[in-house]
Amino acid sequence: MSARNQARETPAHVLITGASSGIGAALAAAYAAPSVRLALFGRDEDRLRAVAEGCRARGALVAGILADVTDAEVMARAVTLVDDAYPLDLVIANAGVSGVALAGPERIERLFAVNVLGVVHTVEPLLPRLVARGRGQIALMSSLASFVNRPGTAAYCASKAAVRIWGEGLRQRLLPSGVEVSVICPGFVDTPLTRKNAFPMPMLMPAERSAELIRGRLARGDARIAFPAAMYWGARLAGLFPAAWQHRLTARFPGKE
Repeated sequence: MSARNQARETPAHVLITGASSGIGAALAAAYAAPSVRLALFGRDEDRLRAVAEGCRARGALVAGILADVTDAEVMARAVTLVDDAYPLDLVIANAGVSGVALAGPERIERLFAVNVLGVVHTVEPLLPRLVARGRGQIALMSSLASFVNRPGTAAYCASKAAVRIWGEGLRQRLLPSGVEVSVICPGFVDTPLTRKNAFPMPMLMPAERSAELIRGRLARGDARIAFPAAMYWGARLAGLFPAAWQHRLTARFPGKE
């Protein structure tokens, strides 16, 4: 195994946004280990404190940071201070909100602000530093919803498609520099957000299992981490169909915006 792959398997300093619940909290627990540094970003102080304490119990050195990813200035200042304290090896831009029960332009704007601009605000300030060091890894949280539009969740699907396409382009741009980018496309994962869904969620996966899968695939440096496999290929296939066919196919799983 090369030294580069070994470093990627055991990142010493990991930044995770949206770490106070769901996949973010599960990822924090998955990476928590003796001597590992975790910079956990979230907006709910009590939940973030509980996640941080759980990670410290596993031996990790944890900094809990209250910040809204939609605030570009706050995020730029926070992520660079974290990197100043100890150089980051892995940045997971995970913070996101659901498109279920979404109504009105203000809420749609908020969804794009969190799901798309929140990712940009997390990653962009760190790019010059990672490139200058010639190493590091970035992971962006997209979704299988980025491949096919489900009725009633158009804004959510569009936001996740934006993250995926931007991330895949970023990977191509940064690869010569030694910085790797992976885009994560989960299916249905059991989190507080998905528990609000009032429609069938096939192949629902526990958050802890999804976090372990993501950690393993990031260690391999996979460009796209999409799961479960059957749903991924189903979404890819459905995305090739004419729009009218897609609408009939996905009408079984309506959301509500």
